[in-house]
Amino acid sequence: MPEKVNVALAQISCKVGDKKHNIDVMKNNIKRAKEKGANLVIFPELSLTGYLNRDLAYELAEPVPGPSIYSLEEIAKKENIHIVFGMPEQSEKAHAVLYNTAVLLGPDGLIGKYRKMHLPTHSVFEEKRYFRLGYETPVFETEIGKMGLTICYDMFFPEISRLLRLKGSQLIICISASPAVRSRFFEVFTAARALENTVFLAYVNLVGVENGLQFWGGSRTIAPDGSILAKAKYDEEDLVIGTIDYADLERAEAFVPTLRDLRPELFNFLREQAEKL
Repeated sequence: MPEKVNVALAQISCKVGDKKHNIDVMKNNIKRAKEKGANLVIFPELSLTGYLNRDLAYELAEPVPGPSIYSLEEIAKKENIHIVFGMPEQSEKAHAVLYNTAVLLGPDGLIGKYRKMHLPTHSVFEEKRYFRLGYETPVFETEIGKMGLTICYDMFFPEISRLLRLKGSQLIICISASPAVRSRFFEVFTAARALENTVFLAYVNLVGVENGLQFWGGSRTIAPDGSILAKAKYDEEDLVIGTIDYADLERAEAFVPTLRDLRPELFNFLREQAEKL
């Protein structure tokens, strides 16, 4: 495993319902990222289809693996690169059951997936109408480090990032479709999740306008000390690359020893109180 990894944040605008167009955009960004020396390129939440698909989600969803993954696997193998992107996943057991899923591909093909655990269903969001909750927090051991995946609203809940870190994740990836009115939330949460867990965090947000809803971009890579290593523009497409140095993890752990100072017994109290809400 290399000590340093170049992470590309591919902040794109998607065409709702047009998988071919979105895959073409992703492939173009993958090639550009590879030319700039990237080992990993990350795309936003539901970047395969766009975010506001509503009932179209049932027509657009695919199993994992499926046709779109096969298409993106080809370029992952050709460019010898790792890719993370979002898509509506169709259950193999019940085709009307969908998940909001993040997919991780590598030079040898599909590595794994993560199904969004927290589905916002308030204000402009209606994800529980279409998607089933995810229940697993896998950490994937790859040639470029141990990675955990999260999706957007999951950042509001520190338990997921903490669990991924305790399971060995060196890099937590959050793909997102956050509208502009929530920009300050994610600017705070992403830094906090990195700092409180002494872990690298890469956040990639959608940009553009879908059905009147504006997405703000602002993608970023954050170091274990909470500092920003790379930052994309606001409100427009961008491709930025930042280098993460895994040696910084040990230094951060010594300087801010949050993992050493954890009190596991509090997790039991947290569960007891949450069940009484």
